[in-house]
Amino acid sequence: MTRQERSGPNGAQNGQKEERRDPNVSRRTLVQGLAVGAAAAAAGVSSALAQNAPAPVGPPTTITSPPRDFSPRGAPTTYFWDPDIIAVDPSFNDLAQPNTSIKRLFTGVLWAEGPAWSSQGRYLLWSDIPNNRQMRWSEDDGHVSVFRMPSNYSNGNSFDFQGRQLSCEHLTRRVTRYENDGTATVLADNYQGKRLNSPNDIVAHPDGSYWFTDPPYGGQLYEGEPDAAGGASNAAGKLNPRIGQPAGFAPAKRELPTNCYRIDPSGRVDLVVSEDQVPDPNGICFSPDYKKLYVVSTGKGPGDTGPGGKGDVFVFDVGADNKPVNGKRFSDFTIDGVKCGPDGIRCDVNGNVWCSSNAGRAVGYNGVTVWSPEGKLLGRIRLPEVCGNITFGGPKRNRLFMAASQSLYAVYTATQGAGPA
Repeated sequence: MTRQERSGPNGAQNGQKEERRDPNVSRRTLVQGLAVGAAAAAAGVSSALAQNAPAPVGPPTTITSPPRDFSPRGAPTTYFWDPDIIAVDPSFNDLAQPNTSIKRLFTGVLWAEGPAWSSQGRYLLWSDIPNNRQMRWSEDDGHVSVFRMPSNYSNGNSFDFQGRQLSCEHLTRRVTRYENDGTATVLADNYQGKRLNSPNDIVAHPDGSYWFTDPPYGGQLYEGEPDAAGGASNAAGKLNPRIGQPAGFAPAKRELPTNCYRIDPSGRVDLVVSEDQVPDPNGICFSPDYKKLYVVSTGKGPGDTGPGGKGDVFVFDVGADNKPVNGKRFSDFTIDGVKCGPDGIRCDVNGNVWCSSNAGRAVGYNGVTVWSPEGKLLGRIRLPEVCGNITFGGPKRNRLFMAASQSLYAVYTATQGAGPA
């Protein structure tokens, strides 16, 4: 008899002799018998309880009640895959990062837009449009501060290949570049002598040009200023666009359709995508090789008399002459019968398309959708708020930042964003 058999987990210790027992019934046999009986009893109880037990509860997500708490005060997500990162196609598992979770980095803005990553400064800046300011999140310690105020109700931001910030301003109806020496340069405020509407999003090209969209969304009180009396967004003239603005502010009227433009390195502004091709253009980005241009078409803006967008994304081929051709609908962004309205858009280094999702009150469909270059839905990231815009950043450019309504979110990925953003 071995020491373990002699002393067992609950038996005599230190070599003491066990109690005398019936030689025909060993302790091991007795324990095994008791175990079988206990298991049978437990099975009966479990069967009875199972009839009245609630359905198994998974990890809290945006669709549970109460919904998951994304803040630092919330319970940590200990699951290997974040429950709100959903692989629609198996290939998405190569893009999503396991063992990480979606984080809410900040909340407290009115409408978050235009996130852009400074690789030199290692910070993210974004627009809080109604508050007329830009915010900054520092990567080293997570500190959030006001970066620029007033911002002229800026919307989209980006950085060019020289690390200079680009901003689309609603109030001044212009595109501005902030130089490395601290000065600011107006890159575009008109096309063929007519004032721009309200530049929305902008992206840099390696040839030194900048491409931007010009919908009418800044022509409203909440995100800019309405037109002067009689203009498209103030036809009755009852709104006073001078209220709240500095002395000398001169309101303007809408003069142009909703187009996309290219700012040549020489300073010339060219029309590249017309309103007839993509009505109400919003988000814009290039493929990693800069041979394709993606343009988001959103809904009608204030006073918009054009065809109006329908929440689609269009893609064009870009030739050596910088003229987008062969335009076609990339996707209508309808998922499970839910219109996941696109807004901000970016590509990763593999050419996959990442796009923010505004599904309104369709809980579980706000956040981010991810598509293959062929337009196949690969995956989704669910957020508890409508997502307006996204960008890749972080020291390795492998972290997706999401400007969503009143908050800023981020999640690590297994890929990298293409180009500066």
